[in-house]
Parts: sequence; structure tokens; C-alpha cells
Amino acid sequence: MGKLENRITLITGGASGIGEATAKLFAAERARVIIADIDEKNGQRVANEIGVAAAFRKTDVSDPTQVEAMVKFAVEGYGRLDVLFNNAFVTRMGPVGKLSIEDWNTTITIVLSAVFYGMRFALPQMVTQGGGVIVNTASISGLAGDYGAGAYNAAKAGVVNLTRTAAIEYARKNIRVNCVCPGMIETPAVLNGLIARSRDPAKLRKLNEECHPIGRMGQPEEIAKVVLFLASDDASFVTGSAYVADGGVTAHTGLTGHPLR
Repeated sequence: MGKLENRITLITGGASGIGEATAKLFAAERARVIIADIDEKNGQRVANEIGVAAAFRKTDVSDPTQVEAMVKFAVEGYGRLDVLFNNAFVTRMGPVGKLSIEDWNTTITIVLSAVFYGMRFALPQMVTQGGGVIVNTASISGLAGDYGAGAYNAAKAGVVNLTRTAAIEYARKNIRVNCVCPGMIETPAVLNGLIARSRDPAKLRKLNEECHPIGRMGQPEEIAKVVLFLASDDASFVTGSAYVADGGVTAHTGLTGHPLR
């Protein structure tokens, strides 16, 4: 018996990174997995690699009509929706006083509004069927500020409190809602985007590794295991939580000095 035996699971942003790792782990735990992503090539690749337990649905999560259709695809195809993992990602960087309105809106829409859209259309189905689980990808960037990431910080902070609100509203409906707050994870978006496009990628990578007390960035599979816990019955008494998995970043005050070095 797998931890998600015969459960119907839906993962946005499932074509790469944390979403891909989670899709594969869910399938290994005997779930049926629907991968939703705007990236059709890689989304279909992930589904093909998983095999008969997976299906792909091309979805632009910034469009509520497509998110509604995504949920209907799951329910009409499999009869129910047991787990929704809202995980789609984008960010636009820049100081608050210089960030364009377009970049602000793009980040807020995909990082925060898309989480609302997913919950808005999944929750009524979960109420009807008698229960379910929602896991949202937040971030430690939703718990504190980062230079140049005001839109992302605001959006992820919104995800944390939206998670809490949904959790208390639906707790008596047998629906659990939690979010995971990763530190810096070695996903394609981070390695090929944030780091590779910097002026000094090697330096930026080293800085990001060193800011984690554990001495490295995280792996997508490590976050997938946290998501699996939150999605499974192992977390039956866990709802409304912002589950931090950051290699110790938020355990540190940020002050300099290390007496053991």
C-alpha cells in the first residue's frame, strides 16, 4: 500500500522542479497524477516518464477559466479530486521603486491569484465528496523580505495567510490546507533563470549555498517529501501550517559572525 493509494492528485507547475519531483513521488506512492503546466513539452515528458498513472493537462494558471477546466478535467476523468498541489511559479525582480506594473501583476497573478483560483474551484468539489487535501507552495520569502523581490515576497506572504484562512474555514469539512515554505531549491527556474542570468553566476550560487546553515541549496526531491507528508494521512492533524524546509535559513538572525569558523 502506498501513502496515496488510488488517490486522485493534481499538481500545477508539474513540468519541472518541485512539481516534477512531487508528481513522480506521488505516483510511486500509488496515486493517480494529473500534471498541469503551460509547458506542454516537459509536462507531457513527465507524464510519459511516470506512465499509465499520469496524465497531462495544458493549463495557464493565470487564467481562472483554464484553472476551472483543469479541476473539471480531473473530476470528470477520475470521479473525484483528493489532493491539489498548487505549485506554479514565476517571479519578476526589481526594487519596489523601479519594478514595473506589468512585472508586479505577472508575479501576483501566477504566484498568489492562481493559488486562489485552484482552491476556489477545488474546494466545492472536496466538500461534495466529503474531504480532501490542498498543499500550496509558499516560500520563506513569504515570511521575510528579500532584496529586489518585493512582488514575490508579497505574493508568497499572501499564499501563507490564504492557506491559513482556507484551513480554518474548511477544517470541519474534512479538508486540510497547508503550505510548504522552501528555501533556495535547485530547480531549473533557479539555476537557469535567477542564477544563470546574473552578472556572476558562480558567485551568486556560492552565496546562496552559504546562506543556508546546512551548507547547500535544497533538492526538489527533498521538498517533494514534505509535500507527500502534508498530502498523506501521516499529517492527519496538520492543517493551517506553513511548513518550513529551508536548510536552516530562517533559524538565523542574519547577524554576522561564526565563533566556530
